[in-house]
Amino acid sequence: MLGNRFLAATFIIAAGSLIAQQHQVTTGASVPFVGCPSDGQVGPVEAPIGKRQVVLIRAELAQRLAYYSSAQGIGVLAPRGWFCFGSYGSGGERLYVSPERVDAQNPFSQKWSGFLGPAIELTHRLGDTIGRFDVATIIARVFPAYKTFATNLTEELGPNSFSFGPYPKDRLTYKSKTVVEYSTPAQTDGLGTHSALKKNDNPIEGVAILIEQAPDLLLLAVRLPPDLTGLSYAIIHQVERDAERRPQPPRIH
Repeated sequence: MLGNRFLAATFIIAAGSLIAQQHQVTTGASVPFVGCPSDGQVGPVEAPIGKRQVVLIRAELAQRLAYYSSAQGIGVLAPRGWFCFGSYGSGGERLYVSPERVDAQNPFSQKWSGFLGPAIELTHRLGDTIGRFDVATIIARVFPAYKTFATNLTEELGPNSFSFGPYPKDRLTYKSKTVVEYSTPAQTDGLGTHSALKKNDNPIEGVAILIEQAPDLLLLAVRLPPDLTGLSYAIIHQVERDAERRPQPPRIH
């Protein structure tokens, strides 16, 4: 009897703790807004000015994060005190966030080797412009329900233009037909290296999301320092929440 009471009490305590954690998340927390300068097809664009953002993360995580946004309208959570820079063109836009100055690394230079260390990249590729080839590349890898989008482009590019099926070592978690979280292991090519993040001794985590009618693609790549890896979950899920407010692709039956 005593053992049963102890188990019941333990369950109540655990349940109460879980409810408290859920309450912390659903009530949201405020993080600083950081505007990011950008450059691209029609020249430099100044960093936007914004207000603090309320995001659905626990308060202790919010104290370590800020919301970085470009003038092109894409934004991502990242550790406070990092640097950011955006690029844009007819194919879409990208937002880079890094503990080192991003604009000083010149993402437009052909000599730029990308990020060899910690960094975050959020890419938005347009499915009805030149960005459609990037969209098709990721669809071929992880969105089988939209395979026809890629196969239709093979008529333009050739029959072997895309590799169909996941990267062998990527770990995928499907949230829906249009949302897939991933982890690309260290020193491995995968979804994580479809970005400016170059493979090294640490994994790359992120999410691929189809949005809009074209469809468009959101692709997030996250590699944090070892002492900050606990923030990856919050960063990924905020991108998913932001995407939920965008129009969704047509349903595939």
